[in-house]
Amino acid sequence: MNLTRNNKLASFLCSLRLGRCQPLGFNARHIEKNGTHFHAALPPTNIAKSFGSWVPKASSQVQLRCMSIAFADFSPIQNGSNREAEVTRLVAKGVAAQKKVAWWLFGCSAWVFSMVVLGGLTRLTRSGLSMTEWKFTGSFPPMSDDEWKLEFGKYQQSPEYKRVHNDMGLEDFKFIYWMEYAHRMWGRGLGLFFGGPFAYFMYKGFITWRLGLRLSAFLAMGAGQGFVGWWMVKSGLEEPSSEYSQPRVSPYRLAVHLTSAFVIYSGVYWTFLSVLMPEPPTEKLGWVKGSARLRILAVPIAALVALTAASGAFVAGNDAGHAFNTFPKMGDYWIPEGLFEMQPVIRNIFENTATVQFNHRILATSTVVSMGILWLAARRLPLNPSVQALVDSSFGMAVLQATLGISTLLSYVPISLGVAHQAGALTLFTLIITLLHMLRRPSTTALKGVISSSKFRT
Repeated sequence: MNLTRNNKLASFLCSLRLGRCQPLGFNARHIEKNGTHFHAALPPTNIAKSFGSWVPKASSQVQLRCMSIAFADFSPIQNGSNREAEVTRLVAKGVAAQKKVAWWLFGCSAWVFSMVVLGGLTRLTRSGLSMTEWKFTGSFPPMSDDEWKLEFGKYQQSPEYKRVHNDMGLEDFKFIYWMEYAHRMWGRGLGLFFGGPFAYFMYKGFITWRLGLRLSAFLAMGAGQGFVGWWMVKSGLEEPSSEYSQPRVSPYRLAVHLTSAFVIYSGVYWTFLSVLMPEPPTEKLGWVKGSARLRILAVPIAALVALTAASGAFVAGNDAGHAFNTFPKMGDYWIPEGLFEMQPVIRNIFENTATVQFNHRILATSTVVSMGILWLAARRLPLNPSVQALVDSSFGMAVLQATLGISTLLSYVPISLGVAHQAGALTLFTLIITLLHMLRRPSTTALKGVISSSKFRT
């Protein structure tokens, strides 16, 4: 008789997805063990007594497994996956604190995104060299006519004014000055937006030492971006080596500045995802296996996307978009002449206009093709619908980004398309980062849980 009752209890408990739902009449219990929080659905006393002994003395393997799933293998709270186990290592003080930190990090990453777009707009309007001085703490803009004339006089001494803007008036100068001033102050605003809440969350005890060290590194890198930006601008205030050359910032320094921005953005955005979604989808074992197989392709493709974006920085730094404004050929040739005319040869990769643009075309084409391969591979694998949607979006964004690049080139780099192309690069990068985060390997606890559930279903 006890065996029959225990079988009924086991069958009933097997229908539960602990940590997600609770049967009518059962008591939800919150249990803490070794710093990890669990939900468990326990039957009322009267139900337990009516079924007799809790642990069957003679039952089938299926029954024992079911009882193990129901009582022994508790699932950490995560709306369907092991969230709380990971959150306790990044954010303390519970779920409310986790949400506050997560959305603050999202706001920071969105701010960095806007900084990259604004920086592209500043470069395309040739506003970056309008301010010939820099202070780390910033300064007030000119307010009176005399102050504006003083700033304009400083700019008139620069090589860019003498060779490019020698017909510029005071009103036109005000436009490019305000563009550069806005870019600098927007960066300082980001520092306050990051540093202020960071200090508050540390004071409240929301942020663990592990997350605190990571965020401190981001703060230091953000402060360093100000010095890197001025280091870049300073190179454009020097006299060009040739009297026929236009003054412009060093492509190497521009690439460092832009790449650093991408690194900061990816770090902050990845941390936001880690706080908000500590575990990848683990509802089905097939999804976990499919994600592992897709990750083998996704990681090198993500590296290719990053390399393509870095090569775009050299295209911008050399004004290579203003040359060879044809597609798919470069002028009359598939492979232009003079690709390796500079000595040493390695300089061509970074300074030769033809080589820089040719490399960017090859990398961009390779990115689109690789994303297409990733998309085809994903359709043949069992994946979480969210992961599949991310692959679809990434492939679509890669095609759109290539279209924007070709349109920008054929149109001789208009400001609107140039800014859209730079924003598109970071958008594609965002989708790839999100995809990698969804494809990462689950924690051991989550993996054991999905394996146990899979064995029971079979």
